[in-house]
Amino acid sequence: MALFEKKKSTKLMLDDTVPLTAVIEAAQNVETHIDYVIRVQRGPVPENCWQIHRRYSDFVTLHDNLKQSGIMLPLPPKKVFGNMEREFVAERQKALQQYLNILLSYQILSNSLHVKQFLDINNYPNNFQEIALQHVSMFFRSEPYWEVVEPLKEVGWRIRKHYFLIKPKEQPKVRQVLAWSDLGPDKHLSDKDIQSIFKLLPTLQHPFIYPVTFATASDSGALSIRSFHATGTLRDFLCKAKPKYNYLKKYGKPKSYTEFNLMNIKTYGRQILEALKFLHSKGIPYGHLHASNIMLEGNTCRLLDIENSFIGLPSYYRSYIVQFRKINTTESVDAYCFGHLIYEMVFGESLNAPTKDDFPSHLPPPIKALLECLLTTESCKTGLPTIDDLLSDPLFSDIPVGNSEFKPQLKIPASISSYRRLSKAQAFHMSDDEKKKRKKSSRKRLSMQLASGDNGIRENGATSPNGSESGSSNTRAVSPVSPTNSVPSPSCENSSSPVSNGKAGVNERNALLGSIAGFKKDGLKKTETHDRSEPMI
Repeated sequence: MALFEKKKSTKLMLDDTVPLTAVIEAAQNVETHIDYVIRVQRGPVPENCWQIHRRYSDFVTLHDNLKQSGIMLPLPPKKVFGNMEREFVAERQKALQQYLNILLSYQILSNSLHVKQFLDINNYPNNFQEIALQHVSMFFRSEPYWEVVEPLKEVGWRIRKHYFLIKPKEQPKVRQVLAWSDLGPDKHLSDKDIQSIFKLLPTLQHPFIYPVTFATASDSGALSIRSFHATGTLRDFLCKAKPKYNYLKKYGKPKSYTEFNLMNIKTYGRQILEALKFLHSKGIPYGHLHASNIMLEGNTCRLLDIENSFIGLPSYYRSYIVQFRKINTTESVDAYCFGHLIYEMVFGESLNAPTKDDFPSHLPPPIKALLECLLTTESCKTGLPTIDDLLSDPLFSDIPVGNSEFKPQLKIPASISSYRRLSKAQAFHMSDDEKKKRKKSSRKRLSMQLASGDNGIRENGATSPNGSESGSSNTRAVSPVSPTNSVPSPSCENSSSPVSNGKAGVNERNALLGSIAGFKKDGLKKTETHDRSEPMI
């Protein structure tokens, strides 16, 4: 491999949050059944599309898998006789298209593995759980402290993230949750940097961030262990669901919701904002705020999955966020996600849309004003408030957040600290503002030198104000030519030829200073190396 050749990765880095669209283009008679030809497209680019063939029985299987969500989908009924007639096939094709349109409009359904396999079987095989279990088994070989109690199948919405209930061998009654995730499509850090960051995660302490017991990463994925909490996440509490259940069953269309009063919303909102502010102050990106990433312990909210951004996992609301140019920073992403979270706490269900412009009039004015500045189309297009703006909002500013049990803490090893300081220094010196300042300062020094040279020559002829020869003194002071350069220095020539009159001195000085100001080290040629056995001429 060449020195600067980029290592190619054979691992598929597919963004599962990119929405799929499906259009039934034709229906063809294939002996004993009808095949529906469907054109599937990933994202907005028309070229990123393919064709699949599905029969009615495939739709029925998909529908049966999605029934557990409780969401009503209009699948056309079966017909025993006459199901091959042209008119009936045309009507069924139209009804199946409507079925696909409604199904894909639900974010929780369109991101499910069942739908992905129906529309894109090549990229979504059936062995995700088996592969994850293999990685976890490899981990337990090197860390025999834990053992698996049971896999928690499909408790979360991510297709490539899997959970296992585990226990320490020395404490068999203790239960913890191990999460294994593939590296995501947004991964930009090197494997070595990710491994260093994951070693730091257990040292992160904050009253509103759920602690990590153990974390590690490899070139295949990342693993984290946290304590198992029987009541589950904030979304489990909202939907009155048991955390071990399938996520479609828990969150699709719950039969009842837990209603939060105004004080609950104010308290939980303030705690979440404090956690986000702490992460931003440490330069840690989040971008994964939603009700399933918040652990509710009594009257305290604590953020989960801080590591998601480091391994490049896309946000839950990624398909919504990319529709707005102004939502282009980690802080604006967190503010937008915070709006969806407040909406869910107020109404007991997800918004299931990028924006909302009309809110019920019976909402408390502070809540309504907050939702309008975070979720309306206008606010998303013009810009969202910062985390500090939200903390200063009267809705949250009067809520106490004191907690003597925990103090925010993040221990950073000396090697990473020095690297961060060096990176900050380099970023500072390479910033546009600093470049402009240095350029302006250089021009100012040059003009002052020109002015002082003119005055010295007018007063003393060929000498500077301190009585030395102008050409010799100035060139020795500012000459940037490297000693290793084989090109003779201009100062040598000028010092051996005194200026005979003021005008000539000014011209020579201007020419010299001009060449110095325009000097570029990229234009220098490298010195040739000679064999010591050969005489140097």
